Amino acid sequence: MRFPRTYTLKEIAEIIGSEFVGPSDFPVLGMNEIHVVEPGEIVFVDHPKYYDKALKSKASVVLINKDVECPEGKALLISEEPFSDFNKLTHFFKPFQSSGASISETAEIGEGTVIQPNCFIGNNVKIGKNCLIHANVTINDNCIVGDEVIIHSGTVLGSDAFYYKKRPEGFEKLLSGGRVIVEDKVEIGASCTIDRGVTGDTTIGEDSKLDNQIQVGHDTLIGKKCLIASHTGIAGCVVIEDEVTLWGQVGIISGITIGKGAVVYAQSGVAGSLEAGKTYFGSPAAEARVKMKELAMIKNIPSIWDKIKGK
Repeated sequence: MRFPRTYTLKEIAEIIGSEFVGPSDFPVLGMNEIHVVEPGEIVFVDHPKYYDKALKSKASVVLINKDVECPEGKALLISEEPFSDFNKLTHFFKPFQSSGASISETAEIGEGTVIQPNCFIGNNVKIGKNCLIHANVTINDNCIVGDEVIIHSGTVLGSDAFYYKKRPEGFEKLLSGGRVIVEDKVEIGASCTIDRGVTGDTTIGEDSKLDNQIQVGHDTLIGKKCLIASHTGIAGCVVIEDEVTLWGQVGIISGITIGKGAVVYAQSGVAGSLEAGKTYFGSPAAEARVKMKELAMIKNIPSIWDKIKGK
């Protein structure tokens, strides 16, 4: 998430009420999660396990809950609760805006696009040309939809990220200020849910096709010409490269990459990154041929056991 102008380190510290280490006029351009953070931006970290990763990331400013040595060329924001203060920044720069109309006055709808009854189109949404948005679709604030896109009934674009921190009094939610971007010629089936990024974008690549009842988590990137079948669940921060096929009821853990052209058979559980151009099956998913051999061997265990006992 880039800020509308360049802020100084001192200005950011005043917004969240924190101390800072670095020049007061140190320029701050935006904020992001660690996997997408860029120079000029803030990243937060609140666990010693990830201090080193955050301090060595591309971030120019680290919002941290320990007074550590500041790396050269960076600045620090010292906070007792980086998670909560990151939320303060999201609320400051991307506050919730209610809408009094089914189609917001700030939404832009392209020529030839048809929007069926009972849809909600939020603030600052952009929808391209010759799209078909079926009845009862929700497209929340700041989402971008390309040209010739079809979205079927009941689908929601831009729902919040499923991201919480456990507190003694309950769960604290990490606020979502990102977007969903749907590129040209995508088709999304009925009753799908596409979560927006926390500070970045969840993206569905050009000419990809999603079946009904699919969940796509925050900040996930789906490439071009992918096929994703019904009941697939994709966690946050996943990278699915071009021309990947995911068959029904595939489940994918967060933060992994599925390589270009990979095929994952139905009811597989993907617990780690998968190489490009191969076919996978099982839970945890492995190359399909290997997994099929394993299943065949398991099936033969009773007869092997009987032979052992017969001895």
